[in-house]
Amino acid sequence: MIKNNQTVISQFLLLGLPIPPEHQKLFYALFLAMYLTTVLGNLIIIILIILDSHLHTPMYLFLSNLSFSDLCFSSVTMPKLLQNMQSQDTTISYVGCMTQMYFSNIFANLENFLLMFMAYDRYVAICYPLRYTSIMSPILCVCMVFMSWVLTMMNSTLHTVLIVKLSFCEDNVIPHFFCDISAVLKLACSDIYINELTIFITGAFIIVIPFLLIVVSYVQIVCSILKFSSTRGIAKIFSTCGSHLSVVSLFYGTIIGLYLCPSTNNSTVKDTAMAMMYTVVTPMLNPFIYSLRNKDMKEALTRVLCKKEISL
Repeated sequence: MIKNNQTVISQFLLLGLPIPPEHQKLFYALFLAMYLTTVLGNLIIIILIILDSHLHTPMYLFLSNLSFSDLCFSSVTMPKLLQNMQSQDTTISYVGCMTQMYFSNIFANLENFLLMFMAYDRYVAICYPLRYTSIMSPILCVCMVFMSWVLTMMNSTLHTVLIVKLSFCEDNVIPHFFCDISAVLKLACSDIYINELTIFITGAFIIVIPFLLIVVSYVQIVCSILKFSSTRGIAKIFSTCGSHLSVVSLFYGTIIGLYLCPSTNNSTVKDTAMAMMYTVVTPMLNPFIYSLRNKDMKEALTRVLCKKEISL
């Protein structure tokens, strides 16, 4: 139905990635391997944390939620991308697009809060070791996780409702590999000022503030380490912080560039490449950086495997 050059959109067309046809199979195998690695790595972390009582601590509560978020975030976008790479039909229904956008926003934003809580946990553990147990109480940690889920769901609901109210023109081609909020907004015929203003305001609260608090936490950690730790301890903790901050910078850098500047004229290829970094690469790397190279996780894996062998 068309009225005043506006169309009731029933489906969108996802252009996907700008990959030459002769390289499609190679990139399909690459993305499939990356997705399976993401799923397997994050599942291992979640299962180990559930099974091993030594990991029932605040840090690993946040980590298990981060792994679940990464697993779900990747699963919201990657299966559709892989399907489209193998199919001539790259359409997605209007409802499917809104659903994908809703859940991708939840899991992307959830990671902001979890990274912030993990940085705060390390700050308390290193700067206030004697008060760690009293500060990071189980009730507080559960409330922090619960609050992050509630806030991200409310934020995603707000953006989705605002987009559903928009009118779209006949052009239904999304130059992206998933229903990214900024890409969908560019197809709207109606005024998107409220949408962009909402993105900017909520982005400042959900993205910028957690990022700044992470930076402050690590500055305090570094200052504390330089005052009291030995040379060997400094090198070890700097190495850990460096890995963590590398992923934080990668995640936040792409998110801030894409979503806090919704009206910029960045190229489609550049936007897509940046989105690939935080939807595919970061969820795959997180298990290796945060856990699989972690001594506690290795010991937990050994204990779980030994228990299984004994039971057999």
